[in-house]
Amino acid sequence: MQLRDALNDYKRHRDDSTRFPGERRTTTGRFSGRDGRLVHVDEDGAVRDFSYPLVGLTGVARSRFGVRPANEEDAETTWFDAAGDQRYHDRTALVVTDHETVHGRVTQYDLTVNGVHVTHVNASDADEALDVVAGFGFAPDGRDTRIAQLHHGDAVEVYHAEEADFLASATGFEAVRGSAFGGFPELLEETPAEYPRTGRRNPYDEDLLSGDVVGVIPTEDGTATLATLLTSREETPRADALDAVRTAAARDAAALERAAEAQVDDPVDADRLHAAAIAADRRVLSLLTGRSGLRIAAPDFDPYYAHSGGYGYSWFRDDAEISRFLLEADRHFGLGLDDWHDRSAAVYAETQLDDGTWPHRVWPFDASLAPGWANGRMEVGDGLNYQADQTGSVTTYVAAYDEGGNYGDVLARALDGLDATLADDGRPVACQNAWEDMSGRFAHTAATFLEAYSALAATDPDDVADRAADRAREVYDALDDLWVDDRGVYALREYADHHEDAGELDERADSATLALVGAHRAYDRVGDVDDERLDRLVSHVETVVDELFHDPDGPVAGLVRYEGDGWRRREQDGEKIWTVSTAWGANAAGTLAAMLADRGDDRADAMAATARDLLAFVLPDGPLCLDSGYLPEQVFDDGTPDSATPLGWPHALRLATMALLDEYDFLQERTVPADD
Repeated sequence: MQLRDALNDYKRHRDDSTRFPGERRTTTGRFSGRDGRLVHVDEDGAVRDFSYPLVGLTGVARSRFGVRPANEEDAETTWFDAAGDQRYHDRTALVVTDHETVHGRVTQYDLTVNGVHVTHVNASDADEALDVVAGFGFAPDGRDTRIAQLHHGDAVEVYHAEEADFLASATGFEAVRGSAFGGFPELLEETPAEYPRTGRRNPYDEDLLSGDVVGVIPTEDGTATLATLLTSREETPRADALDAVRTAAARDAAALERAAEAQVDDPVDADRLHAAAIAADRRVLSLLTGRSGLRIAAPDFDPYYAHSGGYGYSWFRDDAEISRFLLEADRHFGLGLDDWHDRSAAVYAETQLDDGTWPHRVWPFDASLAPGWANGRMEVGDGLNYQADQTGSVTTYVAAYDEGGNYGDVLARALDGLDATLADDGRPVACQNAWEDMSGRFAHTAATFLEAYSALAATDPDDVADRAADRAREVYDALDDLWVDDRGVYALREYADHHEDAGELDERADSATLALVGAHRAYDRVGDVDDERLDRLVSHVETVVDELFHDPDGPVAGLVRYEGDGWRRREQDGEKIWTVSTAWGANAAGTLAAMLADRGDDRADAMAATARDLLAFVLPDGPLCLDSGYLPEQVFDDGTPDSATPLGWPHALRLATMALLDEYDFLQERTVPADD
C-alpha cells in the first residue's frame, strides 16, 4: 500500500464509526494464493498483492477493472465499482465474481498459480461487444518513485532495482499507457483522487516513469485474460518472465478451473460434519504460508502502523500454535500435512537463538529477523521486552512433532531457554503478554511453560525429560499463587515490579488464560492433576466464558479478549468480540471435556456443550464467520468485521477443536435413549 492509497482511504473513511481510516481492509473479498504469492480480490473485482512478507516481492498495489463498448475510442467506461456476487469455485481458491453492468452480466475469474495471478473476464453475455479496461498500479521493491516501464507489445514490465513486475494480455492491448500520479496538490485535496487518472495526459516520459499502467484490452469471443507476474531480476531473466506471463495469460475459464482443482489436496470426505469448515481452514492456512514454511499472522491491512503494529510477519507464538493445532487435527482427520509439519520443525530449528529462545518475529519469505519491539533476549536490558510464551509454544510443537528424536539439540537448548526465564518461585519472570499490550507475570505465559515442560518430559534423552518433569511440577505447584478464590478464576497476571501495584494480582478474566486447560492436559500425561486442580479448571473455564461472553443484542455474539480491553473500539463503548478468544473458549471447553471424560466425570457432557456452543459462533454459518469463510480478528457490536482478516490463529483453533470433539464423540449432542 502506497501513501497515496492510504491518504485516499483516509479521506473516504475519516468520519466512519467502525472503519479505521488509512487502512487497506480485507474484511470483504477473497484471497487466491499458492507458492507464497497472495492476491486479494475485492468484491468489486479489484486485485492487490499482499505478497511481500511471503515472497519478498511487492507487486500490485492498486487496480480497477471495467468495460466499454468495443471499437469506440471515446466510449465511456463502466467501472466495476459496486460489490459483485462473489464466491469460490467449489473447494478451490479460484475466485468468481459476477458484475451486473449496464451492458449485462460480466463474470470475472481470478486465480493465483505458480506465482502468476490470472484475471479472466467473460463478457459474452453482454448485449454488445465490449473491451475490458484495466488499471494496474505496481510497486516494485515497495517503491512508488524511481520506477519505470518497458512496453513489450502484449506485455508491460514495471521495474525498480531488484524487482520487476509483468502484465500481459492474451489479446494484446488496443491501447496502453503509463499514468503518473497527480503530484502534491492531488494528495492534499479534500476528496479522494480518481484512479486511474483521466483528463489531462502527462508527457510520455512522465507516464513511463510511473508504476501505473492503464490498458484497453480487446475481447475475443467476448473474453479477455490478463496475467501478472512478480520476479526478482537476479533470479528470473526477462525472456523467461515474459514467456511465463504470456503463457499464463492464454488460460481461459475452463483452464483456470482445472488449475484450481489441481491445487486442492483435500482428503476429507465432503459428507463429513463441518467438512466446509475443515476445507476453509486448510485453504486459509495455506494462503498465509510463505516459502520458508512460516506463516504471516494475517494479511497486513495496516502497513503504516497507523492503528496497529502490523500483521504481515511470523510470530513464533501464533505460528507454533497453528503448527501444533494442525498436527493434532492431521493425526485425527488424516489431512496429509506431513510436509507442512516437516517444514515448520525445520524452520524453528533454523531460527532458534543461541540461548535456546526465539525472537519476536521474522519474515516468512526467508526467516530473517523482522521489525519488532520484543527482542529483549537479543539486546542489553532487563529482558522485560521479551515474550516468553513464544519460546514455550515453539518448544511444545517441536517436542510433539519430534517422534524420531531428530531435534534433540533444539529441545535441549529450548529447555535451557525456558529455565533461564523461570523465576525461583516456579513461574516465568516478568515479560510481555500474548496480546502484546502489557507486561507482568502472566497466567498465560505460565501455561505455555507448563505445557512445554510437560511435552519435553515425554521426550528423549532422559536428562532432558527428567529435568523438564521437575520443572513442570514446579510450575504446576506455583500456579496456586495466581488463583483468585473469590472469583473462581486464575488471575490475568501478577503486576511487575515497575507497576504501582507490584506484586498484586490483576484479577480480570482473560481469554488467554484458557490455555491453562491444554497445559494441564499435557501435564496429566507426565504428572498428576489432582481433584482440587481439576475443580479449579472447571470453575475457571465456566467463569471466564461467563464473564467474557458478550451478546450485544445484534447480529453477533462471542467472547471478548479480556475485561477492560480498549483496543480498536473506534466509537464503540465496550470491548469488541474476538474470534480467537471465542475459538479459544471452544477449544478449552472441549479439552476440559476430554479430561473429564477420561476420568469418567459426569461434568464432561456439560463442558462439551459449552464447547459446541462457542464453536457454533465461528463455524461457516455462525455470526462471526464471513461469507468468504474467513474469521476476522474482531467484530463490532453491529456486526462490522474489523482488523486482520483472515486471521490464521482462530482458523487453526477451530480445526483442532473440531478434531478433538470428533475424537471424543462430542461434536454433536448425544441422544439419550428413551426408557422402555
